[in-house]
Amino acid sequence: MAQVLEFKLPDLGEGLTEAEIVRWLVEVGDVVAIDQPVVEVETAKAMVEVPCPYGGVVTARFGEEGTELPVGAPLLTVAVGAPEGSSGSGGDSGSDPESAGGSGNVLVGYGTGAPAARRRRIRPDRLDRAVTEAPVSGAPLVEAPVVEAPVVKVLVAEASVSEGPVPVVSPLVRRLARQHDIDLRRLAGSGPDGLILRADVDRAIRTAEETATARVAEAPVQAQVPAAAPNGVAVAVDAERIPLRGVRGAVADKLSRSRTEIPDATCWVDADATELMAVRAAMNAATGPSAGPKVSVLALLARICTAALARFPELNSTVDTEAREIVRLSGVHLGFAAQTERGLVVPVVRDAHTRNAESIGAEIARLTELARTGKLSPAQLTGGTFTLNNYGVFGVDGSTPIINHPEAAMLGVGRIMPKPWVHQAKLAVRQVVQLSLTFDHRVCDGGTAGGFLRYVADCVEQPAVLLRTL
Repeated sequence: MAQVLEFKLPDLGEGLTEAEIVRWLVEVGDVVAIDQPVVEVETAKAMVEVPCPYGGVVTARFGEEGTELPVGAPLLTVAVGAPEGSSGSGGDSGSDPESAGGSGNVLVGYGTGAPAARRRRIRPDRLDRAVTEAPVSGAPLVEAPVVEAPVVKVLVAEASVSEGPVPVVSPLVRRLARQHDIDLRRLAGSGPDGLILRADVDRAIRTAEETATARVAEAPVQAQVPAAAPNGVAVAVDAERIPLRGVRGAVADKLSRSRTEIPDATCWVDADATELMAVRAAMNAATGPSAGPKVSVLALLARICTAALARFPELNSTVDTEAREIVRLSGVHLGFAAQTERGLVVPVVRDAHTRNAESIGAEIARLTELARTGKLSPAQLTGGTFTLNNYGVFGVDGSTPIINHPEAAMLGVGRIMPKPWVHQAKLAVRQVVQLSLTFDHRVCDGGTAGGFLRYVADCVEQPAVLLRTL
């Protein structure tokens, strides 16, 4: 005997409280296996495929693509159990996932290991049979003969909105409700066991249209004047409003918090990167046993940062505001800013202080590819202790970067350009780069920040300085 189980949006970790539906991987009527991914969602940190812990027939989906749902909101319902020809005992299976054929797992990569079944469409007559035989909210099973809807019930009160699955079988009824913004949870169905029929939705549509028409007739005609924004600035009526959510919303929250909490300061210096570029060219031109993967400029700068942080550990720290303590961190987890189609993300190279330039470069390349395809996990975007921001790729020379809260500093790197430079008492054309350091003034004074930046500039101008720390 079939049972309808509701699968809710699980806690995806990292303190995330909502997610946006990007793409449904199943349709109503599909048969899903235990731990099969059913929906792709975008959190504030990454794209995640969410597996369903139940195996059975999908009877309903909640939310269209682009809808943002809070953790704990219903995602879909699944009819679990054999819809026909069942020969098992008639005992109560309960709602426990294990007893209902579910794994209880909701995170990708932590399934039972059972092979995912091929998606197949179940015949409509079997789907109807499976759903009508299944209790909606733990009610006893009853046969559901087809009856005509006599009189449609009115919308139910706000306080009585159902928390469980909506008793609707027909996808056509659901689609009709979506098209007219009808909340099925506020309808009392006139079918068997409260089943919502098309006549119910049609009546709700007519009621909504009549209400809207009455409001328009009663409302006075007003001229279209600019609406006042919360900050007092007039906003045109036809102005576009873009919701701050997903990655963009997370970036906005973090940067706002950084500006609010951190008393930051910035210092900068121009450096002659000619020798660094020559050393990189020599590394990449090496042949024979000493040859290896190509080393990027960003990898060399990252290695310089880890050496500088070993000399100035004050900048590899964070501030515990509640305890009023500076927490100096032992390991360097180096974040690097990466611009993607989904917005700005900061992947983190773990234990960068234990890596050489080649290892750091390989990890940066791997994480950059994951960022480009939107496959970074939340764990790969959190836990950084210092950030390297190469805004030179945008063709600009300088910037005053905002610290990636709760870190204490960020090094910005501009473009490397041929410029006139005094070299060995003579004017020459050299490869010049501007370096800027934004730091939390609570963790150190200007002398420490200046010393860090000067050491980085010295390593850029004379890469041999790094040999002392290798």
